[in-house]
Amino acid sequence: MAHDPSEMVTLKIPRPLYERLSQLIEGTGFRSVTEFAVYVLRDLASMPPAEKAVRRAGARLSEEELKAVRARLRELGYL
Repeated sequence: MAHDPSEMVTLKIPRPLYERLSQLIEGTGFRSVTEFAVYVLRDLASMPPAEKAVRRAGARLSEEELKAVRARLRELGYL
């Protein structure tokens, strides 16, 4: 999805975080850290308010849920 450059802004993040994200996305299909960040931020922004509240409260996934998420991400080619 192409974006009009005049509609884009710069988001500054710490270099160590950028480098970690760069390593994280290797081999996932994301073409850049920016593309990955936009994907994650859109996902977060589209989350229903109740789910955001649960995440803010520190809800943790069970080990079984984590395994299921990892398996699904692997199936999708993200891991």
